[in-house]
Amino acid sequence: MVYINSWQEYQDAAEALYKKSPNNTRYCIKWKSSEGKLVLKITDNVSCIKFKTYSSIFLNRFEALNLSLMEKMQNRHAVQPPPPKAQAQAAEQIDSARNSPAPTTPATISTTVPASGSTNSGGVKKKKPKKKK
Repeated sequence: MVYINSWQEYQDAAEALYKKSPNNTRYCIKWKSSEGKLVLKITDNVSCIKFKTYSSIFLNRFEALNLSLMEKMQNRHAVQPPPPKAQAQAAEQIDSARNSPAPTTPATISTTVPASGSTNSGGVKKKKPKKKK
């Protein structure tokens, strides 16, 4: 087992290890909150690479690595958000739909009545404590 000190080296080595043998690679995450320690381990039963940190700075990088590995494991690409111009057009369409007049046909409203006729959700009422004299 080898601890790698540089995050970039660990990320590159982890992705290369997964790419080399995707069917045998395992990825393990250990978090010890009492110590504030994060240990990442990736292995393919032949080589094992580990990264250890006590710094919270690596959380964003850790999240990016997880996303990258999950995409590879699922054989998918992350869904990209639409460009800002498309977001503005979508917002205009939503606003125009909200400001449009209500439909002329009446909406049907369905109500359900509990079978027991009570309005409680079936919970048990707590007894009030008796007052001391």
